Amino acid sequence: MNILYLKELQNNPSLEINNSGYFSEISGLSEQEIVQLEKVYNNFNTFPKALRELLFLGGKDCYVFDNGLEETPQQLQNYVRNKLIKKNKTISRPFYVIDIYNAPDQFIFVYLDEGDNPPVYEAHYEDTIDRSNWIVKVDSSLSNYINYLINRTKKGENPF
Repeated sequence: MNILYLKELQNNPSLEINNSGYFSEISGLSEQEIVQLEKVYNNFNTFPKALRELLFLGGKDCYVFDNGLEETPQQLQNYVRNKLIKKNKTISRPFYVIDIYNAPDQFIFVYLDEGDNPPVYEAHYEDTIDRSNWIVKVDSSLSNYINYLINRTKKGENPF
């Protein structure tokens, strides 16, 4: 796959985490695995280019994202979607979860209908948060967001 948006991730396949001496490496999905995800989560439509690059480079494991207790991208997608149903929350547009955190009260995602390098959003779906606007934009593009997290990691900061 030709990488257009995520050059920084491509150029940093391994980074030291929190100045600990421990290096974490990215591990990607095959293009065939990405197509299978597109069939299930985007109604057979191709994902945005930047998301395809992220999955190709770091879809199995990426030092700037956390899957919580889920081991595969499919398990993460299913976990969040099931949790949304239990919490009576709905996201009516096609979306793809890229990170889950905060025990898992929040997740980071992109809408799949906002161009090749879509904005990144955060959703808070726990009942303890009294918010009518439970989804907020956190960055103008997936590539900017990933570059920001990589730069934090390079500085020895926690990317999460």
